[in-house]
Amino acid sequence: MELGKTSYVILGMLRLGRSTGYEIKALVDVSTRFFWAASYGQIYPELKRLEDAGLIAGEDKAQGGRRRRAFTLTPLGEEALETWVASGGPLHTELRHEGMLRFFFADAASPEEQIGLLQTMRAEHERTRDEISAIRPGAEAARDEKGEQFPLMTAEFGIAYHDFIASWCSETERRLVNEAKRS
Repeated sequence: MELGKTSYVILGMLRLGRSTGYEIKALVDVSTRFFWAASYGQIYPELKRLEDAGLIAGEDKAQGGRRRRAFTLTPLGEEALETWVASGGPLHTELRHEGMLRFFFADAASPEEQIGLLQTMRAEHERTRDEISAIRPGAEAARDEKGEQFPLMTAEFGIAYHDFIASWCSETERRLVNEAKRS
């Protein structure tokens, strides 16, 4: 069975102690979504597929009057996750950033609109940086309590990444303002 990236997101979240599709999605929304999102529409069908393949085991449980299916990682699933994490070869990198796409074509806009676009991009990256900074204490606690150091390092990457883009937007805005003054 060939596994996609959503499969590995699920296996990894189960390894981190999440057990239901809801819990997986909740952790995705405050962690990997900043670089690899997963929707309920991806998670639930993939849980079924992984269970059918024997990579996870599911059990129906009642939680607060609701029936939920809780999953655990099987040894086969643990092996698949470890093999994928340790695998070599090229890594898929794709940046989909609508602001940069618009910026690429910004010669079609007025100088004010170009600057406005940079201001919007900067504000969005500052907001995302602040969101990641707000969850950093949880990642620090997981490191201290469970020895999970890589979610913290990933949060630090996210903070630095969004800081870089916000700084780039500020510098580029100054450049455009200075160019407009010279014209």
